[in-house]
Amino acid sequence: MPKAGIIYNDQKPSALSALAILRSAFESRGWEVVVATGEGGILGYATSDSSVCRTPIDRLTPPGFDEDVVFAVALGGDGTVLSAFRQLAPIRIPVLAVNTGHLGFLTELLIDDLTLQLDALLTGEYEIENRTMLTVQVYRDHNIVWEALCLNEMVIHREPLTSMCHFEVEIGRHGRVDIAADGIILSTPTGSTAYALSAGGPVITPGIPVIQMTPICPHSLASRTLVFSNMEPVTIFPVADRVMMVADGNAGCYITPQDTVRVEKSPYAARFVRLRPPEFLDLLRDKLGWGTTHAAKPNVH
Repeated sequence: MPKAGIIYNDQKPSALSALAILRSAFESRGWEVVVATGEGGILGYATSDSSVCRTPIDRLTPPGFDEDVVFAVALGGDGTVLSAFRQLAPIRIPVLAVNTGHLGFLTELLIDDLTLQLDALLTGEYEIENRTMLTVQVYRDHNIVWEALCLNEMVIHREPLTSMCHFEVEIGRHGRVDIAADGIILSTPTGSTAYALSAGGPVITPGIPVIQMTPICPHSLASRTLVFSNMEPVTIFPVADRVMMVADGNAGCYITPQDTVRVEKSPYAARFVRLRPPEFLDLLRDKLGWGTTHAAKPNVH
């Protein structure tokens, strides 16, 4: 009996309805179904009383999700997709992202579209697109005290009501550079359309083997986004007071000047199920309005 997984957002009625429909459809066709909520991929925030809140990367896989799972379906918005990959990327389960949320930039299709393409999914008529993920680790006294997988970005930023921060950044074997800013974003090409885009970074098409570093509100005209090979690990040394680190807008950890943060390309890829060939520029146009005709464009006679 083939086996499929479903990870869903249990806080959204639309995802709950989609879960019932999809589970019934799979089981009526002879598939075994395992189910988990997206909550299992939410790593949580450290508190002011405890600066460490660590869940090892390979401990997030839900019960029943194993090498026999052919694919999983994520039902929700982009947050559910990010959570699904944190849980499933280490065991290489491909994920079909189905939008029951709002923007759904990472999702493949709507639930109504899935019911029309269910046979193609169950017969394996799809492609797998691999997206780079980042491994983020915090070291204290040479020991790992926090780690996470990121599909979009890792952000280190100042706490509210505090002053600008200074960071020393070391990329690969290159010398350290000093950055004065409210924070730093390290993102994948997938994450280039997320927080990094809002902070003024460029859009990077998927598949390009790079990491993007974008300062947040830098206090220098010379501090701008840098794009470099993802074969170069990055080490960040905060030199200010305590700062916050956030992974994919989901998990947080306090970082002190005694800590170091290491970010590098993960050995695990996010494996997206594509029922149609991916078209990134169409996605930019449909979701972000890139390249659309200007409404005020004058007529040329």
